Amino acid sequence: MGYTVHPSAIVDEGAQIGEGSRVWHFVHVCGGAQIGKGVSLGQNVFVGNRVIIGDKCKIQNNVSVYDNVTLEEGVFCGPSMVFTNVYNPRSLIERKSEYRDTLVKKGATLGANCTIVCGTTIGEYAFVGAGAVVNKDVPAYALMVGVPARQIGWMSEHGEQLALPLHGQAETICQHSSARYVLNGTTVTKHPA
Repeated sequence: MGYTVHPSAIVDEGAQIGEGSRVWHFVHVCGGAQIGKGVSLGQNVFVGNRVIIGDKCKIQNNVSVYDNVTLEEGVFCGPSMVFTNVYNPRSLIERKSEYRDTLVKKGATLGANCTIVCGTTIGEYAFVGAGAVVNKDVPAYALMVGVPARQIGWMSEHGEQLALPLHGQAETICQHSSARYVLNGTTVTKHPA
């Protein structure tokens, strides 16, 4: 076994966990879960059966990653942030056939206590602020805050706010990596330094 599991954690038979991953106190990983290499699952994390977690993701304490959630490489899930998989849940009505897919793309950050409503896609390196409620798709590199979440800026891959307007034609340099970011309309792309 090339990964670490705390004695208090439960990893159901069939779960796939990649080399170098760490499963901390009171975690429960269901048998159908697919977890990549170098992943950290903090205290009291739950991972459902139909979940894919990419390499080098960090899932902080008290996060439940429910069925139909996919996290690409390098996603950060802040403490107590929330995923959902049913849009209109009722205890008295079975809706397991109505789960909606949620995709969080490479390098995105989901801040502490934010909520990601099911059926949304979070773009590459997007940054969702603490406590925000995301109920629609988020563009790559977008900085989202508030309830409901609204875009207030753009973030670099390094995790710093970029000096770009929300839309138009512009470009800027990340102070930490010297990479160039170009805004074209409402889309930001990164160009090598």
